Amino acid sequence: MQLRYAFRLYPDAAQQAALAKAFGCARVVFNDAVRARENARKAGQPFPTAGELSRKLIIEAKRTKERSWLGEVSAVVLQQSLRDAESAYRNFFASLKDTRKGPKVGVPRFKSRKDARQSVRFTANARWSITDSGRLNLPKIGAVEVRWSRTLPANPTSVTVLRDAAGRYFASFVIDTDHAADTARMPDTDRTVGIDLGLIHFAVLSDGTKIDSPRFLRRAEKKLKKAQRELSRKQKGSKNRAKARLKVARAHAKVADARREFHHQLSTKLIRENQAIAVEDLSVAGLARTKLAKSVHDAGWAQFLSMLQYKAARYGRILVKVGRFTPTSQTCSTCGAVDGPKPLHVREWTCSGCGTVHDRDTNAAINVKTAAGLAVSACGAPVRPGVIPAQREETGSHGFPTGNRAA
Repeated sequence: MQLRYAFRLYPDAAQQAALAKAFGCARVVFNDAVRARENARKAGQPFPTAGELSRKLIIEAKRTKERSWLGEVSAVVLQQSLRDAESAYRNFFASLKDTRKGPKVGVPRFKSRKDARQSVRFTANARWSITDSGRLNLPKIGAVEVRWSRTLPANPTSVTVLRDAAGRYFASFVIDTDHAADTARMPDTDRTVGIDLGLIHFAVLSDGTKIDSPRFLRRAEKKLKKAQRELSRKQKGSKNRAKARLKVARAHAKVADARREFHHQLSTKLIRENQAIAVEDLSVAGLARTKLAKSVHDAGWAQFLSMLQYKAARYGRILVKVGRFTPTSQTCSTCGAVDGPKPLHVREWTCSGCGTVHDRDTNAAINVKTAAGLAVSACGAPVRPGVIPAQREETGSHGFPTGNRAA
């Protein structure tokens, strides 16, 4: 299984200029590849192959006066940019044929130097290395200071250096993990749990535990509004507007980092303490189009479920997703009677069949666990037949760490 480990970089002024040059060269090669394919399409000619693009856009372009500056960066960076363009077209054609998993993607577009995120990738051919002092030595850039928040479990196969909208630099290493070693790290347990995700409480477990929603965006909303108001008053193209834009980006990055850290800690805790976890397969995209859109985005359910999925696959746990149309909030977990839909303000209700008083969220979490086949009867037998293991070919990401946390 492949994972990404990201660490904060602190390049000096000269290294920042070299990285900016690498970002620009990679962007130009990508745009040239998209333009070459678009011109071929309009002329009714076959698309140029990757070898033809490499020879024309990199090797021959370096000999021209207009593109001679491409030789000032590592050739691996330029080759990887061409690979990104090829991958973008493969995903586009797969979407047209309905053979690609996930949402449909459009035709590749030109990259802009004003994009919030810029990145370059170095493979083993680039001969990058980690020095004895802990710096990341990159070709034609130098030894960049790295803030190591943890040790790498294995030798990385490649590294991607990126700059986000807040002006921060990160190094993202691709690691091939050892499934047997990861599984052995987790303590043995036979516990199972059902999870009901919500907005008042971020998660309610089938054992009655309620985890409050931090609401990072709501708490920072006043500060964000002030920063965005100041940005709107700055003249376009001015240096003050650039400073105000950076201030807004940093405020949003702080919210996103805090949310990501909360998701990592909670998902790791649940994976460590339970052998099997049942969750509801929520339509987050659909809920994000309702009047609760801001709260749904603030909760970040999709990111949390993605973390549960790849951590379950990595550590040998079982993750079961229950269909979104299962009436978990309408069914009595005691007698199984379906009591009909209820408005959101109803947090407790009494079953008309057996008279049991239910907490809405706890009852839903129990029903999620039962619907997944993880509940047991009085004799210890499972209520439903065996669970379905989570897919293990998914590639996960740790995101951008803000401090120490368990892997």
